[in-house]
Amino acid sequence: MIDIDTLAIPEMMNAVRLHEPRGPEGIRFEQLKTPRPGAGEVLIRVYAAGITRDELEWPVNRLPAIPSYEFSGVVAGVGSGVNNVQIGDAVYALGDFDRDGAAAEYAVVRSQILAPKPQTLNYVESAAIPLAALTAWQGLFDHGNLEKGQRVLIHGATGGVGHFAVQLARWRGAHIIGTASPRSIETARRLGAHEIIDYTSQRFEDVAGQVDLVFDTAGGERLARSPSVVRPSGRLVSVAGEPPQARATAAGITAVYFVVKPDREQLVKVAQLADSGELRPVVSELFSLAHARQAFERSLSRQGAGKIVLRIAGQQ
Repeated sequence: MIDIDTLAIPEMMNAVRLHEPRGPEGIRFEQLKTPRPGAGEVLIRVYAAGITRDELEWPVNRLPAIPSYEFSGVVAGVGSGVNNVQIGDAVYALGDFDRDGAAAEYAVVRSQILAPKPQTLNYVESAAIPLAALTAWQGLFDHGNLEKGQRVLIHGATGGVGHFAVQLARWRGAHIIGTASPRSIETARRLGAHEIIDYTSQRFEDVAGQVDLVFDTAGGERLARSPSVVRPSGRLVSVAGEPPQARATAAGITAVYFVVKPDREQLVKVAQLADSGELRPVVSELFSLAHARQAFERSLSRQGAGKIVLRIAGQQ
């Protein structure tokens, strides 16, 4: 049995769907039938949804598909067997990549991925957290084994994932070296980086010294050259591409490429850090759901700190 106030849920909803694998040009703003939750599922009234730069490439084998996999909102209905949330709860989450996303007025998700929204942040700020913060957490701690007092080099220190990685590494008590563009150096310093390397004019190999962990969010040449600065038995972790395994093996280091996974418990910890002032998202731009195509176009053209967010409902 579904516990849902059917009088409050409209039959139709506004949504954005990718119909063709042509990037933002394949997006349409349209009306769809409002979904209903099944067993173990929850219906979310979506207040805000975050955008990831390359995410329109992810669902091309199951079109049409709704994008935006990180969101915040309010529980509007619950399916049978759900006992961890109630109607009216304010939540945020990273959704499953093999299902429709949250660029819609309502979304159905597994109940087990939902975490309470940070109390000190609004819905827009909360929607900017899940994918990037979980990526940073899993990269630094699950795969990178970062400990207090260790040295970490973070490539792309002010980007969507990088700005969370700097803050989380600072909270853990690590010594942080970040690579950034000239216009982002002050941002990296404010986030908590102890040393900042301008990658456009400096070779990080010449100034970083030996580190226990390289966490790469940039890929390309920076990733390819990174084994040279990792101490023997250290780690090279990337979310931007496959590390050079042969060079890593020759240097006696562990190299890992990973894809972020939804994790409720980690989001609970992240919310606690946000509420204690240890972690803050950076929202760079806001777009309405009706202007989602422009938002995705912007995500492909811009560089720098912060997240692009779709504001979908509520006073935020």
